[in-house]
Amino acid sequence: MAQPNIVSVASIYGQSVGASLTTSYIAHITVASDYVVKVNYIHVANVDGTNAATCSVKLVKGNATPVGITNYDISGVHFLASTVNVPADDILVITDTPFYMMEADALSGVASAASDLNILISFEAITD
Repeated sequence: MAQPNIVSVASIYGQSVGASLTTSYIAHITVASDYVVKVNYIHVANVDGTNAATCSVKLVKGNATPVGITNYDISGVHFLASTVNVPADDILVITDTPFYMMEADALSGVASAASDLNILISFEAITD
């Protein structure tokens, strides 16, 4: 469970994933062993032309130990958005400020109505 040194990386893979949100949480990204993921951008689009829907997006920590800090929470759930309304035919930017996910961390989303909301996540998978 080594944390990659992002100063001397072997590979950086720029990627994006998208999915239709359901009424149950589904992990859209789970960080693999020996990787760190830099999430650059997340948005949720309402593809229903008539009805608004709400979404929640959460980061579930995988208990990896951070380097160089003390007094941290290595477990638990941290919400990026919680039951936020997305109007019909609109988008909600969850984040456009990058953050890092550590090994075994998972990013999940849920919607109030199945198939009304789509999530797009742009990220870099980094390994040394």
